[in-house]
Amino acid sequence: MPRFSVVVPAHRVQGYLRECLESVLDQSCADLELLVVDDASPDACAAIAAEYAQRDPRVQLVRLTRRQGTGPARDAGAARATGAWLLFLDGDDVLLPGALAALDRKLAQSEEGADGSRGLDVLLFAHDRTDWWETVRRPPGEDVTGDPLAVTVAAWNRVFRRSFWSARGLAFSRGAYEDVVPVHRATLAAGDRVGALDRVCVRWRERRGGSFAKSPGREHFAVIGRYEELFTDGAGATDRLFPRAVDHLLAVLDDPGRIAPGDRAAYFRAAAGMLRAHRPAAHAPLTERQQALVSGSYATYRGLARAGGRMKTVRSVLARRKKSVRARAMRVTYRADLRRSLDPNLAVYGAYWNRGVSCNPAAIHAKARELAPHIRGVWVVSSRNKHRVPPGVEYVIEGSRRYWRAMARATYLVNNSSFPGGFTKRPGQVYLQTHHGTPLKKMGLDQRRYPAGTHGISFQKVLDHTDQWDYSLSANPHSTEVWERVYPAAYQALEAGYPRNDVYFTTGADDIARIRADLGVRPGRRTLLYAPTHRDYQKGFLPRLDLERFATALGPDWVVLVRAHYFYGADAGLAAHPGLLDVTGHARVEDLCLAADALITDYSSLMFDYACLDRPIVTYAPDWQAYRLARGTYFDLLSGHPGETPGALATTEDELTGLFRGGGWDTAATTALRKAFRERFCPYDDGGAAERVVRRVFLS
Repeated sequence: MPRFSVVVPAHRVQGYLRECLESVLDQSCADLELLVVDDASPDACAAIAAEYAQRDPRVQLVRLTRRQGTGPARDAGAARATGAWLLFLDGDDVLLPGALAALDRKLAQSEEGADGSRGLDVLLFAHDRTDWWETVRRPPGEDVTGDPLAVTVAAWNRVFRRSFWSARGLAFSRGAYEDVVPVHRATLAAGDRVGALDRVCVRWRERRGGSFAKSPGREHFAVIGRYEELFTDGAGATDRLFPRAVDHLLAVLDDPGRIAPGDRAAYFRAAAGMLRAHRPAAHAPLTERQQALVSGSYATYRGLARAGGRMKTVRSVLARRKKSVRARAMRVTYRADLRRSLDPNLAVYGAYWNRGVSCNPAAIHAKARELAPHIRGVWVVSSRNKHRVPPGVEYVIEGSRRYWRAMARATYLVNNSSFPGGFTKRPGQVYLQTHHGTPLKKMGLDQRRYPAGTHGISFQKVLDHTDQWDYSLSANPHSTEVWERVYPAAYQALEAGYPRNDVYFTTGADDIARIRADLGVRPGRRTLLYAPTHRDYQKGFLPRLDLERFATALGPDWVVLVRAHYFYGADAGLAAHPGLLDVTGHARVEDLCLAADALITDYSSLMFDYACLDRPIVTYAPDWQAYRLARGTYFDLLSGHPGETPGALATTEDELTGLFRGGGWDTAATTALRKAFRERFCPYDDGGAAERVVRRVFLS
């Protein structure tokens, strides 16, 4: 029998679940079983849990066929548990290192002694919390060694003896605040067999959105009914529990993330009525705020809140945007346009910070012209890039009068980066964020840990921008997990694949031959695309490869297409060589991929797109350690593991040259790696991504 059974309910926490599970499995006390209960989650939670169950026998996946809620999901896990102690951990929280070992030591001290005493039935422990800015703090004034009823009411800050849990018939409630009743019942029933460990064992990760605690509504009134159930079911000790109930009900009322302004008075009246009906004759003295609630005086409560330190209110995103508009002195005409009706047939597109018509937005625009010709598409470009706009494509210059008019009236907004100028997103506008690559390097809020790559990024502005999204396009489950965590907001993940990759499935041999000819590649020559990404710690294009020497070593049967990152300018600055072609300024990277027999890259997201072609990918990473330390990565590209490494590896120029001279760039082993890489990162790409997006966003 394992020492601990850790039960993790999982529903819509795919961006957090891996870290949660790893925090359990990496504990120094390994005597555990981990039961992950998939509460019919519509995202990748079940797949993630199954992956861990396959590689670690301590993990079990319990599947519920329909959504039950957190309480029943925990009960389902507890019913399958075999450990001596139950620990309930939420799927977006983590166990801190050494937590189980510390709990084990504390429990061992209380185990059955010579006098036959049973030991503890419930052990409370401390916790801390971290927000999306990674600010860690403990609950102010909370003392787990004091009154156990006064500790934060949660299932995840204590362990329960499983035999005690079963014997008492403890179970979680259905619906909201599911842990109030069983947690208090267990604490009261255990009596003097409740212990405390003043050590932080769990980190509660406060989510910016998407969690119940961040969803104001009348569902939070359920906490009132939970305490009424406790007061009427004979649990006992009402005099002890009453002040704790008042505190909890006030805490919910004070939280603008739970009780909306329009519901505050109704909540107050309902809570006050329940408390008056169950107020015991004797109980601990009440504070002024507590007395205001128990007496039902909403005016007194509001007066105390104003006088004693006003309750914090969260400025709405809309208010911040309006302030931004005012601060930037938007044109009077723009404000007038904001009062006009939206044009239901207008879509505004942008890509790569107004650099031109490209990437996923370009593929969506082209497909919309075919499937939704009533939608008028207008592109936003900078004045220096207007020459990049193809003939017949309508565009506006960023910051111009026409730009602001289009942004004010368009129903659809499509971009792979962001629109300029701090526009005001109106109710009724639909914003599709397509992104422009699968993340290998750390992105979004994760970048805060790597300041060398942030270059003065305002992460508050990042979040304000994220709040505008309605859809976040995802190329694969890995991206969906990462975007959900590093861009926390209320958008919907659109797992449709990358529209820019459709051409890899729809372009025929004749078209590929034409592309190669247009590039100047003679028939019969093998073609390599060398496309390294930029370095945050490097200015200018400085390839860690002597391209002339490399091309010479390959011989006359090869040609190397050199594509410097667009951050570095319009060309790679190559010396003349018959085996080298500078294609940095080529308008379509997709054409370059189609023309290439193999890709050589380092950490560029181009590798994920090129994998759609099922052609060899060679990773040339001479500065991998420096890159990981400076920018951070989500997996080890050089591990050689299936699903992480796309093919052959080289870390020196000699190794790279040897791969091509000796045939190691394309072998049965590299083909197997590429297959696993494609399965992980290209599962949705099939040539129909653009159509799926157009039908979902413009035609549904």
